[in-house]
Amino acid sequence: MQKLVLASNNTGKVKEFQALLAPLNFQVIPQGELGIPSAEEPHHTFVENALAKARHASAASGLPALADDSGICAHALDGMPGVLSARYAGDQGNDAANNQKLIQELKDQADRGAHYVCALVFINNPNDPEPIIVQTRWYGQIIDQATGNNGFGYDPHFFLADQNCTAAQLDAAQKNLISHRGQALRELITELKSRA
Repeated sequence: MQKLVLASNNTGKVKEFQALLAPLNFQVIPQGELGIPSAEEPHHTFVENALAKARHASAASGLPALADDSGICAHALDGMPGVLSARYAGDQGNDAANNQKLIQELKDQADRGAHYVCALVFINNPNDPEPIIVQTRWYGQIIDQATGNNGFGYDPHFFLADQNCTAAQLDAAQKNLISHRGQALRELITELKSRA
């Protein structure tokens, strides 16, 4: 198996990536297991932050790296929380606080539309001039009442009309089939195979 450092310590993301990349014979190692601290994420776009995280993890580990930057964009809020999704309620924010702030910001808005974004970057080394970059979206609506116990982040408030449930009501296999991250990983895998 080929070792690959994942530029994240988010346990939800780690599980998703491990499950989706196992068939390609990648051993996904979270950067924390290698003692690599989190990279700075100063950029205004998902792609720039993902690339910065991948280069940081690859330079520190000497391994190929995979990084994603993802979040939720509410249409009525001009795309907020966007790249600030994980810390929307402040640097010490957590899922509950972040969701509460988003619901509060949307309380007077007629448009509850939102989409998750996943920017995924794969590099072979820290100076890779041809990173594989994929960006995908997953559309839904923000609902006030949290529903479902699966998933993480904004999933309990992200209602999918075509599934008639929230993202947090999907099991892991269902979510991996349709989510922003699942879509991005399938595109990445196609590109990795074409370069093999």
